[in-house]
Amino acid sequence: MPCLNPAEDPVDARRHRAIAAAIRHLVDHWQDQPGLDELAAVAGMSPFHFQRLFTQWAGISPKRFLQFLTLDNAKRLLAENQSVLDVALDVGLSGPSRLHDLFVACEAMTPGEYKALGGGLTIRWGLHPTPFGPSLVAATERGVCWLSFAEEEDGRDALAEMAAAWPAARLVEDADATRPVAARAFRWDGSAGGEPLRLLMKGTNFQIKVWEALLRIPSGAVVSYEDVARAIGQPTAMRAVGAAVGRNPVCVLIPCHRVIQKSGIIHNYRYGIPRKRALLAWEQGHALPEDEAAA
Repeated sequence: MPCLNPAEDPVDARRHRAIAAAIRHLVDHWQDQPGLDELAAVAGMSPFHFQRLFTQWAGISPKRFLQFLTLDNAKRLLAENQSVLDVALDVGLSGPSRLHDLFVACEAMTPGEYKALGGGLTIRWGLHPTPFGPSLVAATERGVCWLSFAEEEDGRDALAEMAAAWPAARLVEDADATRPVAARAFRWDGSAGGEPLRLLMKGTNFQIKVWEALLRIPSGAVVSYEDVARAIGQPTAMRAVGAAVGRNPVCVLIPCHRVIQKSGIIHNYRYGIPRKRALLAWEQGHALPEDEAAA
């Protein structure tokens, strides 16, 4: 049975659980505008220590984070970034893309490998605590092939989903091997530097085309499904684009959470709308200039 690796730093794990509890409360009650004392109580910390820990992780205060959870903010972002995907696709890796920021190198499986369903591959996996809840990370020698969130604390649901996607692969629990990936994905070390983080993508040609487009959406930005369809040269394929976005096997690193409805409504995230809102707010906080983040 999977479990959070006992080698994880217990202090870090407690902090992640505290931040995760506060984020859930913020997202569930944002219309009530919860204050610092209320959030600190949910996290089980003093207001002073909670404010410091949250700001250190999110890059902004809890109050500012709350502002990024509103529908008006989503609409504003969409209006400001209407052409961001077109621009990012035009400039490629030289532009301000997630692909460039995280030094991600992508490799797509061949049609033969796709049909083999992971046959001949060894996939190492681990369950790690994050401020958004437990995350299952899996990788082969060729790159990261899975990143998802677990709804169950022991991660059994996430492991079952991953195993179903790679039914012929040999699965090996090895959290030591996947911990660096989790750290990069959620910036626990405060940096995205280092060797290129390789992704191994298993999907149809259309799905991979969509996922490659998602990689070029800058952190802190959002686009619509129509934007993605237009960017891949199939402007009428919004429904198919939505399906491909929903089948993304490497969440966060392939940022499917950055796609929202053109009305500004945040919906249709396989790991829950509250988590999608929180991911977007977190990225917007880090994307702010220092003087604005301190406001």
